[in-house]
Amino acid sequence: MNLQTKIPLHTKEPKVDYNSEIVLLGSCFAENIGDKFEYFKFRNKSNPFGVLFHPKAIETFLWMATQGEQYAETDLFQVNEQWHCFDAHSSLSNQSLEITLSGLNNALIVARQRINTATHVFITLGTSWVYRLKSLDMIVANCHKIPQKEFQKELLSVEDVTQCLQNSIHLIRSLNPSVEIIFTVSPVRHSKDGFVENNRSKSHLIASIHQIVNEYKKLSYFPSYEIMMDELRDYRFYDMDMIHPSKLAIEYIWEHFVKIWISEETIKTMGRVEEVNKGLRHRPFNTKSLEYASFLEKLKIKKNQLNIEYPHMVWEY
Repeated sequence: MNLQTKIPLHTKEPKVDYNSEIVLLGSCFAENIGDKFEYFKFRNKSNPFGVLFHPKAIETFLWMATQGEQYAETDLFQVNEQWHCFDAHSSLSNQSLEITLSGLNNALIVARQRINTATHVFITLGTSWVYRLKSLDMIVANCHKIPQKEFQKELLSVEDVTQCLQNSIHLIRSLNPSVEIIFTVSPVRHSKDGFVENNRSKSHLIASIHQIVNEYKKLSYFPSYEIMMDELRDYRFYDMDMIHPSKLAIEYIWEHFVKIWISEETIKTMGRVEEVNKGLRHRPFNTKSLEYASFLEKLKIKKNQLNIEYPHMVWEY
């Protein structure tokens, strides 16, 4: 008896390995996957501007980064004793105007450098709903807790989303024509928009992605949304809020991702990295025992061997 609907998956090329350079942009699910790449010591950069939920925010960020643009003091505003930018997540905000401005512009420089050398760019789209700041007639990436009356809520049409994605592809490939771009839709439901509204939003994203995937080369789709909705349609796979995927669900989707995007040889190296990571986090009962000293020596040898093979790997401990 089969008690689960399986999403068909097909192996993809070019594979991700430890020579790959990975950039991840988009919703908080992009950061979940980015955390996995970080844990396994891949060369990666996740969300230089923080979480970006919708396609227009990602397009704006890519324009600023790829075109070598910089923000000025007049692009920032102050609310609740913090300086913010409407194009970035509040994680880049600060009480100091200078620090906020420097952080934004440094992030743009780093992003341009990373996109220029990337082998794979992963873009996770969260929603088609956007907020337009009435006073400036501009769609913002983040409202920064400004009263909602200052904004007009809009649903990007399929045509709008498609145009944003096309623009984003052109901007990335203006720097890096050979990069592989992988789109996915976040499995996180935006319940605050309403459940019917969330489904409308996701459907616009999915329709747009599949339209452009059929038009461009070196463009792929990873069905994280479909895996969550169809293979993991049980609340035990959700976090306490019943909205976000649980750690188990993220691990499940990551395992599917590994199967189709990561080479077999690289998977073996990932096992070695995980062995070192677990060893570094091990806390013995007796730190002065000969057994623990031997354990640390063996762990050091394993870590050093990985460092010789992959000099980019940096260990926390």
